[in-house]
Amino acid sequence: MQAIRSILVVLEPDQEESLALKRARLIAGCTGSELHLLVCDGQHDRGELLGELTEGLETEGFKVSTRQEWQDASHEIIIAAQQAEGCGLVVKQHYPDNPLKKALLTPDDWKLLRYCPCPVLLVKTDRPWGGGKVLAAVDVGNDDPEHQTLHAAIVCHAHEVAHLARGELHVLSAHPAPMLSAADPTFQLRETIAARYREACQRFQDEYGLSNHQLHIAEGPADLLIPQLALQLDAVVTVLGTVARTGLSGALIGNTAEVVLDVLESDVLVLKPDDICDQLEKLLEEQP
Repeated sequence: MQAIRSILVVLEPDQEESLALKRARLIAGCTGSELHLLVCDGQHDRGELLGELTEGLETEGFKVSTRQEWQDASHEIIIAAQQAEGCGLVVKQHYPDNPLKKALLTPDDWKLLRYCPCPVLLVKTDRPWGGGKVLAAVDVGNDDPEHQTLHAAIVCHAHEVAHLARGELHVLSAHPAPMLSAADPTFQLRETIAARYREACQRFQDEYGLSNHQLHIAEGPADLLIPQLALQLDAVVTVLGTVARTGLSGALIGNTAEVVLDVLESDVLVLKPDDICDQLEKLLEEQP
């Protein structure tokens, strides 16, 4: 988070107060990042609004640039602006999708999470972050190098958000139920599974000084456990990873970040593995 030098803020022009801008100002105030304001509107000239916001932000000491664009796929506008401005973070307010529409069409925010080659912060509430709890969700049972790097990035970003907000970091890893038929005896008993997952999280405990009550190892599906624990903790931010799964596999399997997005009652920061971000960057460069 501290390495972010520019932030793309997606504005909702008809709102009196932009929750996305509120969060972006908080982050930029701590990181010294430049703010790039984007309005997706093809019907009205929002120059006056952007001018007023720019004047106010510059008075507060922020460096600001603005743009107004429009096309049918809003996620494409956002990603194009992110690429053009070289932004290291996209901040956007999220609105729950109609369940029927979501069953038939992939929501724009899901597409943004899948295709944007940088972290995305989806703002869901106006609750202040100050002094709140930040939840990082990792899958330490997936121990290939790519996922280990992603886990480290998730916990690192969550730690930085907690530090920024003067809050408390919590880490969750879900594990499967015991299976008597498992070849590895570790996965035949609930106690040994939990112990193995806790051991895998030991590095996070050591590096970030986490106490046992800040580390949560639980049995069950992640898409159920993450919202439950976030609600129990009253978390203000939940930090997740996504493998940016698309196409038929994405439709059938789904991504945990997408599944829990509308259920969570906190803001949601979503990260991707570095190699997937590199692939997305390459695909964007190859587009005409």
